[in-house]
Amino acid sequence: MFRPMRRFKQQISEEECIRILLEEKRGVLSMLGEDGYPYGIPLNHWYNPEDGKLYFHGAKTGHKIAALRKNNKVSYCVHDAGFRREGEWALNVKSVIVFGRISFVEDEETARKIGTALCRKFTDDEAYLRRELRNALPRVQCLALSIDHISGKLVNES
Repeated sequence: MFRPMRRFKQQISEEECIRILLEEKRGVLSMLGEDGYPYGIPLNHWYNPEDGKLYFHGAKTGHKIAALRKNNKVSYCVHDAGFRREGEWALNVKSVIVFGRISFVEDEETARKIGTALCRKFTDDEAYLRRELRNALPRVQCLALSIDHISGKLVNES
């Protein structure tokens, strides 16, 4: 179902893919939008190593939600900041692509856990976290991405 990587010498391990998902804060979620057009949006994420899922949050209505209700198959792409080898101009970037299916999180306690984990990726300000959970959580739709396939590679820009 999923193609093997054509440039397999650039492939990184699944463990390295997971490390990138854990450390990086953002990626691009791509789905099938209105009238069959691709629709990709930048989102922040939380990878939960306990269940192996990626979690997102956003508004309860809008283009993303409508698209996901129509077709829950998505891809999510994340890349690191990259590095340069001494004396070289080219950036070396590791990227990860996840394919899977989105489900809507309806359980309030699970949504609170997701919201807390997402917030803690950006700040350790507990007062801010409590305010966000109190004020924003009731207006938020959390999403769970169950991973069907994951791959990653290291690319040199030269």
